[in-house]
Amino acid sequence: MTDILTHIEQAHAAIVDKTTVVPRVGLILGSGLGALADDMTDATVIPYTDIPHFPASTVVGHRGELAIGMLADQPVAVLRGRFHFYEGYSMQQVTFPVRVFRALGCDTLFVTNAAGGLHADWNVGDLMLITDQIFLPGMVGQHPLRGPNDERLGTRFPAMVDAFDAELSELTQTMAAEIGITLRRGVYTMLTGPTFESSAELRMLRVWGSDAVGMSTAPEVVVARHAGMRVLGISLITNLALPDGPPANHEEVLEAGELAKPKFSELVKRIVARM
Repeated sequence: MTDILTHIEQAHAAIVDKTTVVPRVGLILGSGLGALADDMTDATVIPYTDIPHFPASTVVGHRGELAIGMLADQPVAVLRGRFHFYEGYSMQQVTFPVRVFRALGCDTLFVTNAAGGLHADWNVGDLMLITDQIFLPGMVGQHPLRGPNDERLGTRFPAMVDAFDAELSELTQTMAAEIGITLRRGVYTMLTGPTFESSAELRMLRVWGSDAVGMSTAPEVVVARHAGMRVLGISLITNLALPDGPPANHEEVLEAGELAKPKFSELVKRIVARM
């Protein structure tokens, strides 16, 4: 783990050389949701290519920038685009920005994603508060904590029961009610991708108790909890992932993100302001 600690220090040094803001909240913005960072003030924007050991974001809808500044009067660090396991990165590379968030001073991780909704009575554009997760790649050995553990980063065996902070979840529900947003609640399941799910896989996910499915987020949550951070998660339902429904495509994911931008941005800013 010596290498990862060195890499964290090098990335941290490159970032603090460009800004004096000490962020409290780290936000990861999923497909089509990166425009929220445009609402920041006094922001310093750093391309991932300028941060040592950050991978390149290769997916359309992910800008590949770290923005540090103020959002709703709170100091935040925002990833405009994440890294995915299906892009060929290791789980350690996918979650490296969360380690850097922690080193920068963030005590809270706010993750967002685009996800397929597994309920026929849900609507494209709905927001879902993530109450729990099923990390399928991690369950079969593709886990960011696999290998030697350094206690300076976190405990060897972190608990994942109640991984999503109850107080932040309650705050989110209150803020959604204040502005009249329907907020779903449910379990997010991560599959590896990059293929969208087969009909049989979608039926399996419903039997498992899943409410939404995507290709990210779960390893980031694991590493945040390993580092002792509070976690809040919201999924934007960008398509209905139904066994007998039409096949999903990435274009509709981006379109749904664009349409949901106003309510998503308003909700996130209200939550961040009250953290």
